[in-house]
Amino acid sequence: MKHSFTQLGLMEPLLRAIREQGYDTPTSIQSQAIPLLLKGRDLLGIAQTGTGKTAAFALPILDYLARDPMPRVARKPSALVLTPTRELAVQIADSFGAYGRHVDIRYAAVFGGVSQVPQVKALRRGLDVLVATPGRLIDLMQQGQVDLSAVEVFVLDEADRMLDMGFLPAVRKVLQTLPQKRQSLLFSATMPDNIVELAASILHKPVRVEVTPPATTVERIDQCVLHVDKKDKRELLAEVLRNPALERVLVFTRTKHGADRVSKHLRQVGESADAIHGDKSQGARQRALEAFRRGKVKVLVATDIAARGIDVADITHVVNFDLPNEPESYVHRIGRTARAGRGGVAISFCSPDERRHLQAIERETRSKVRVVDDHGFVSKQPVEPVRSKNPAGDRQWKKRQHRRRGRSAAAASA
Repeated sequence: MKHSFTQLGLMEPLLRAIREQGYDTPTSIQSQAIPLLLKGRDLLGIAQTGTGKTAAFALPILDYLARDPMPRVARKPSALVLTPTRELAVQIADSFGAYGRHVDIRYAAVFGGVSQVPQVKALRRGLDVLVATPGRLIDLMQQGQVDLSAVEVFVLDEADRMLDMGFLPAVRKVLQTLPQKRQSLLFSATMPDNIVELAASILHKPVRVEVTPPATTVERIDQCVLHVDKKDKRELLAEVLRNPALERVLVFTRTKHGADRVSKHLRQVGESADAIHGDKSQGARQRALEAFRRGKVKVLVATDIAARGIDVADITHVVNFDLPNEPESYVHRIGRTARAGRGGVAISFCSPDERRHLQAIERETRSKVRVVDDHGFVSKQPVEPVRSKNPAGDRQWKKRQHRRRGRSAAAASA
């Protein structure tokens, strides 16, 4: 049974802002999480980007702060949202602004790559909600520009990406400064062992909300794989992009240097393309993302971490220039082209050394990816023997599945 936002217990000014944003029916994570969070429960949310999780935590925080307003104190926010990337920090802060437009809530985002002067000014004026990346937050804490002793609600967003980016020590440093008595929320798309342990240390008797199992996203997407030698991938990508059906394309590479090389090659062959990754300045990343969002750039080449900040509704195709090492990352990637219930197309390039990754993806998604072999760069190395003569790989997969079941059980009891 589907709920409407009016049934979730949110105050009228927030409902008005939701209507003005054009929303009527909450997503699964919103309908499950919001009533629990309004009751003050801690929450473990297992959800990937695109499920509506930002509103799932922003709306209850706004409701709590607006119903019982406290005098603002300089440098002492009441709510802290910790997120791994600059783009996500900006998007989350924008969401607080959109949903909180009819209540008296002050918010700000702090992140690296830009001057801290306006961020410090916002903190000194006093604010209710602080959205931050770990590095800049710790810098400001060390300078005495922010004091977390008054935080009542703490959100750790994209915890698995925090782990990937090496931010867990910084997260733990932030946690040491928070009050023991607080409401805590942790969101992660996956639950590796380190995140299970972190969740157990942060959350007190949490409710667990898990949404969008991988197969649900995968079923809406037309997937295909093109077998190609590594040296031919860039030429193949240029060939694929000549198809006019590819209108707005997100291309994934494994490395930052790879993203730069691919985007440079595409520009050389006449495609409008740009790259986004962690070595780019904040200004360059924002400009590239905005150009892609507005359709001025047809192809955006990104690494997995940088793509966590990309929320563009009408991406027609995702191209996996490099297959990811983890099958869960594949699901997150291709979900970029299946927003809000729509379908999409995912094209993967698979070189001979990546075939084990393709096998893992097919096991994870419980489906065989369709092979396209009518392109001009088909790999000469045979494909089928890899699958039938790799018992060691099968044993490794079984071990990984056993570990994953153990993680799930541990998380459920956390």
